Amino acid sequence: MKISVFGMGYVGCVSAACFADQGHEVIGVDVNPQKLAMINRGESPIIEPGLDEMLKKVVSAGKLRVTDSADEAVRGSDVSMVCVGTPSRANGSLDTHYLDRVMEQIGAAIADVDFFHVVAVRSTLLPGFVKDRIIPLLENASGKKAGEGFGVCVNPEFLRESTAIKDFQNPPFTLIGQFDQRSGDVLAGAYSFLEAPVHRTEPDAASMVKYASNAYHALKVAFANEIGAICNELDIDSQRVMEVFAEDKSLNISKAYLRPGYAFGGSCLPKDVRALLYAAKHRDLHTPLISSLLPSNDEHIQRAFAKVTGFGKRNVAILGLSFKPGTDDLRESPQVRLAEMLIGKGYKLRIFDEEVSLSNLFGRNREYIEKVLPHINELMHTELGEVLAESEVVVVGKRMKNHEQILALLRPDQIVVDLEIHDTEWQPARKEQIV
Repeated sequence: MKISVFGMGYVGCVSAACFADQGHEVIGVDVNPQKLAMINRGESPIIEPGLDEMLKKVVSAGKLRVTDSADEAVRGSDVSMVCVGTPSRANGSLDTHYLDRVMEQIGAAIADVDFFHVVAVRSTLLPGFVKDRIIPLLENASGKKAGEGFGVCVNPEFLRESTAIKDFQNPPFTLIGQFDQRSGDVLAGAYSFLEAPVHRTEPDAASMVKYASNAYHALKVAFANEIGAICNELDIDSQRVMEVFAEDKSLNISKAYLRPGYAFGGSCLPKDVRALLYAAKHRDLHTPLISSLLPSNDEHIQRAFAKVTGFGKRNVAILGLSFKPGTDDLRESPQVRLAEMLIGKGYKLRIFDEEVSLSNLFGRNREYIEKVLPHINELMHTELGEVLAESEVVVVGKRMKNHEQILALLRPDQIVVDLEIHDTEWQPARKEQIV
């Protein structure tokens, strides 16, 4: 393919060299004459292992050339990959004036071409920005409509400094946020040499994957540092602790718990987070990240409460009271917390959970539920049909074994608030969710 890369900074220079190394014809675009001169000599304008050698190879082979002309680049390529920086302003918002200028230049060039040119945004942008800002800029400058006269994709990069070439050549996946199918098809062709899976989403989802990834990376660093700080205060080898921690690939380093749903609860997580915070506080150690876990969890329960009460309906059913499927443990269950809040506001509440039998609750489990919901005997029902028949809003708090029976009993006038994001659409009732 013929590819133009706008912005010969870190991402752009690596991307241009790697695409050219795979046989694509690449045009690099930048306004800095010093960068252009260096690349023309086969020299890298940035420090990145292996990039000098790769640039020498692709420039001498005629696979990569550079220019300061957006018009020349667009005319000579099928895809424009935009790698212009989007630095932070003082208030945390993105400074996009460089990007705006490039988009106007690309749009003006698109006005004069008679083929379907695709603009792929590799710059990191918040969700909504492509739809609200980039596409209008391109349409106004080109006089053409996105999806008709030209294509648009969000194509986030996941390159790490010092390992960027390896990351480009061996990615975990390729992410294409396509405005339309045709745009995504063209861009996918540029990555056909990679064996990694290609995920094609809508543009905002692609943008959010990039932000979710970086936020999670920051979270991991901060978490390890706070655990390390607590370990140091307790005279424990923090490196050994985290080394063993990372050996658990089933829960600790895995996809486990990384699916949006409802709040956490049970007899372990809330208790152990509080105990760890006590140990830190007792030693005058401030741990902002770990300290935020319980308030964050509480906020999610508040979101569920706001969703349920926002419909203006007073008759509510909760299906599933224990904190997760396969147990009758009610201790610190977020569903119990939600029930407590609804009762406190005067809602008529009915609860059904086939895994919870009040007569079989013992010890601290029974003590907890009788303290938090002292009238639990009046709230719990054993007949699912009776619970659903008298309810206007149905809250599904966990995966239920009698799924098909629930579906058969729901009415079109009922609202289902799905706290665990099940696969079903909960027909015939209207489905709502909080995440």
